[in-house]
Amino acid sequence: MALRFLIMLAILLGLNLPATAQSAFEVWRQEFRTTALAQGIDPRLFDTAFQGVTPNADVIGFDRFQPEFSKPIWDYLDTAVSQNRIREGRQNHRRLRHLLRRIENRYKVDSEIVTAIWGLESNYGQNRGGIYTIEALATLAFDGRRARYGTRQLIAALKILQAGHVAQADMRGSWAGAMGHTQFIPTSFLALAVDYDGDGKRNIWAENPADALASTANYLRENGWVQGQPWAVEVMLPQGFDFSKADISNRQSARYWRSLGVTRADGGTLPNYSEASLLLPAGAGNPVFAVYKNFRVIQRYNNSVSYAMSVGNLADRIGGGGNFITPWARNAAELSREEIVDLQTLLTAHGFSTGGTDGVAGAKTRTAIIAYQRSLGIEADGFPSAALLARLK
Repeated sequence: MALRFLIMLAILLGLNLPATAQSAFEVWRQEFRTTALAQGIDPRLFDTAFQGVTPNADVIGFDRFQPEFSKPIWDYLDTAVSQNRIREGRQNHRRLRHLLRRIENRYKVDSEIVTAIWGLESNYGQNRGGIYTIEALATLAFDGRRARYGTRQLIAALKILQAGHVAQADMRGSWAGAMGHTQFIPTSFLALAVDYDGDGKRNIWAENPADALASTANYLRENGWVQGQPWAVEVMLPQGFDFSKADISNRQSARYWRSLGVTRADGGTLPNYSEASLLLPAGAGNPVFAVYKNFRVIQRYNNSVSYAMSVGNLADRIGGGGNFITPWARNAAELSREEIVDLQTLLTAHGFSTGGTDGVAGAKTRTAIIAYQRSLGIEADGFPSAALLARLK
């Protein structure tokens, strides 16, 4: 492991690799070749696909050495759902309306959502990624930190090449191996990508986005998308609301939430779709949402709350809807993973156990924050803010 780390560091710094380091990657490649051939990869295809492949400095930089930080939700949305992206989304949705309508009819997934994912993943095909996928995944597989992921995806990528869905020169994508217009990882491609145009290839890389857009619709359908239902509805909470109930895992009927005084932000009645959870992405004083099954389906594409909200909001805006009614307070920067560890440590030291210090503000951490806030007699929204961390210190 230490040798591999030194190799990665040397590559990142642009240093010439010593013979021992070069041979270490060659040893790994030979071992992986045996694994790949045992899973049905043709030896000639393997050798051709790996010709000239070495650990990629850009992949190493993105994976290992970027500082960990979280954007506040409003900053994320400002970028993800910019006016340019809304305008281009509407233009693309109109330009491809016949294709998108046929895809929607076949897969029963709203076309605005498919268009929004396309917009977030590659800016409507303009930024599909330029790193050779085999090299990106070989780098991750060789590097012990993400070896399991890299190895599994690399085998899948070789199977895609072997099936002839894309030419080797065109198999390019992100540093993490996500590919094409809507950034499928190889295992998801094998499981859920479709040949929509009927040419015998599931070509999500082509200039024509038909296969990619249909594949995304199929992915959402297979994960339970409910056509015609919203991803979320913005709501208002009554005075004195018990924020401990506002947890993404607490799924309840509309009748339940209405009984607690939850209403639509526009003054209407909370709709009775599938069970809803309440989401406060930035704590009290900021927009609050009742999120439905479709929100969780978007999270199957990318588990980030910010991502799922951005896809949903962008889809609404592409469809002609407006922005959120409640403005963001823009005064509560989210904590980094390290800061959340500090928060969990301090809460536990004050007698409010978080069940561990993993740097993830999950249900137990939120419960501990609410208990601490109540002990101070302040609004108990359970949000891990910088102000709360400073107060604990």
